[in-house]
Amino acid sequence: MPNTIHIPTPLRPFTDKKESVEVSGATVGELLKDLTTRHDGLKKHLYTDEGRLRNFVNVYLNDEDIRYLQKEQTPVKPGDQLSIVPSVAGGAVSPKPRAKAEGAR
Repeated sequence: MPNTIHIPTPLRPFTDKKESVEVSGATVGELLKDLTTRHDGLKKHLYTDEGRLRNFVNVYLNDEDIRYLQKEQTPVKPGDQLSIVPSVAGGAVSPKPRAKAEGAR
């Protein structure tokens, strides 16, 4: 049984607009290598020139962030699912909520 990698919307143009791609491998790194071999345009978006995953690319094995597992050496089982989740930067800090007027409920 192959594994599935879920592709975020901004990267789908590089996977023929597929939401997910079936891949093979024994580790997270092998699954990602299979993905980038099949869809060459993805490599520059996922990896630095030195071959490391980019800082803003988060990868989850099932629901676990691989940074807290064994990173790209994390072993996978048939049927496991990988999700690529790009970090979202920016935004504004919410202002502190105003105190309620005395007596108001």
